[in-house]
Amino acid sequence: MSITCSTFYKFVPIAGREALQADLKALTAKHGIKGTILVAHEGINSTIAGRDEDVRAVLAWLRADPRFSDLVSKESTTESVPFRKMKVRIKREIVTFGAPEADPNRQVGTYVKPEAWNALISDPDVIVLDTRNDYEVAIGTFDRAIDPKTRKFTELKDHVARNLDPKRHPRIAMFCTGGIRCERASSWFLAQGFPEVYHLEGGILKYLEEIPREASLWRGECYVFDERVALEHGVVPGKHGSCKACGWPVERRAADM
Repeated sequence: MSITCSTFYKFVPIAGREALQADLKALTAKHGIKGTILVAHEGINSTIAGRDEDVRAVLAWLRADPRFSDLVSKESTTESVPFRKMKVRIKREIVTFGAPEADPNRQVGTYVKPEAWNALISDPDVIVLDTRNDYEVAIGTFDRAIDPKTRKFTELKDHVARNLDPKRHPRIAMFCTGGIRCERASSWFLAQGFPEVYHLEGGILKYLEEIPREASLWRGECYVFDERVALEHGVVPGKHGSCKACGWPVERRAADM
């Protein structure tokens, strides 16, 4: 049976988080959905999976709410549900960064669509920054991208303080898996005085969906936070699995695939 996976987030002020949490628990249980939905005062962040009609029903319910009417989601398919249960959690932040000035509900960088991304990151005057963590970067990234060698997203601020300066590095192009980390990071970069901050709209996943392999500047696979482990061009499962000892992504042997 084909399973639909949907990834989505939305920065929007949310009052009544407990009520939304309860409604989402009931809705996903009704439709047999698995995955995670995070709810915070600043928005929602989620990856869910199930039968296509059930995933579509959850998305339709959310979009019927004026707060989420323009919710953008990214879908892919797999042969089995890549989650074991459904979690709907209330969090302080939907992506933890620990910087109050990084508020995407107030300001974010300039969105760059996948078809315009190659030209931007090929410009030698542009600093290309991978905002993901070391184990994610290890299996794939864009040409010319700087690896900040972070173990968690909150460490990105320290990397910037040590290595980047608004006057010497005025043009920053950043990217992440689905776009949410760049929403947060681009807001923070602007607050630090960087004048030109760009981020890949829809993240790596949207780029891999829209840009054919022969025209791509992406090298490797994209780590995802579910049992698929990694995706490649066409947003299909890649060749990586997860190390049972340390959790790092490792390339599966042909016999295991």
